[in-house]
Amino acid sequence: MGSPLMPGEKLLRLRWLFVLVVATIALAGYAMLYSAAGGHHAPWAWRHALRFAVATVLMLAIALTDIRVFYRLAYPLYAAAVAGLVAVEFLGEIGKGAQRWLDLGFVQLQPSEIMKVALVLALARVFHGKELADLGNPLSLVVPLGLVLVPVVLVLWQPDLGTAVMLLAASGTVFFAAGVRWWKFALLIGGALAALPVLWGQMHDYQRQRVLTFLDPETDPLGAGYHIIQSKIALGSGGLWGKGFMNGSQSQLNFLPEKQTDFVFTMLAEELGLVGALAVLALCLIVVAYGLSFAMHARSQFARLLALGMACTFGLYVMINVAMVTGLIPVVGVPLPLISYGGTAMLTAMVGFGLLLSADIHRDVTIPLFADDVG
Repeated sequence: MGSPLMPGEKLLRLRWLFVLVVATIALAGYAMLYSAAGGHHAPWAWRHALRFAVATVLMLAIALTDIRVFYRLAYPLYAAAVAGLVAVEFLGEIGKGAQRWLDLGFVQLQPSEIMKVALVLALARVFHGKELADLGNPLSLVVPLGLVLVPVVLVLWQPDLGTAVMLLAASGTVFFAAGVRWWKFALLIGGALAALPVLWGQMHDYQRQRVLTFLDPETDPLGAGYHIIQSKIALGSGGLWGKGFMNGSQSQLNFLPEKQTDFVFTMLAEELGLVGALAVLALCLIVVAYGLSFAMHARSQFARLLALGMACTFGLYVMINVAMVTGLIPVVGVPLPLISYGGTAMLTAMVGFGLLLSADIHRDVTIPLFADDVG
């Protein structure tokens, strides 16, 4: 690349339509949280709006930052995220049977959410320094596999099966995009399937119950199967056009649990119908498509893998949440980005969008293979 871009040039390159799509999804989240509170801004909607405003400033700041800065910070950020996960084991707040949050006084932080961004950054940097021929040697994958397994084990220890699955799935997309051959994935998946009996024995009782409930929710309709049965009733009763904003019977009469977090998509589908649900999913698909487009046009391998990893992480969030509330997979506690209530999840999503935009704005920037050569 020639001379560095000036701030004005970066602003001209910024994809404002992408920002508008992100803001529209967050606005849908605000409306749903307002409805979930029975037509009140408190306790969720106004905090959602405030967090989005702050996170938007952060997203734009990241977008305008040179992509080489994130290349240099990839490993330190990963180390900080691992330190956060270790700190959770000793200092973490316990809630709903899990130990996932750090209380910093002014905010509760969930390091496993931050790891979703830090891991993609670290893997993008590792694979940036590898030629395609290097990946033919299995030993070349030892370091990136180690980068994945350390946080996955720490997250499983909390326990948080849903986030661990997310980390594995997002990492898999980066490995694949970097050029790792398909048969190595098949080998790993085969090994994981063979280890399922051992994994089943190591799972907590409530995790095993979630799987059994997924297979047959009617066995305990007022207990473990209550969430998913109520979710399906709400989804089906919404019909094509929905019951109307703030008129969902299952959600407004509190039959639907966790309607402000994990099951917010169910409430949206009940009140706005299939049309409203598909409209939100279409907006999410546009975000993913933008991310893939940014990845295709990036000149450096680091920016390409970073953009692809962030786009796929967002898409996996949406896909797993929707599959979860519709009963296609067990309930694993994955929120719907920008719509579910949750500060760290929103922060993570917006930081990821900032990195996507930075990869696009600095798409012509070349990065040497070795860190010492980065200006």
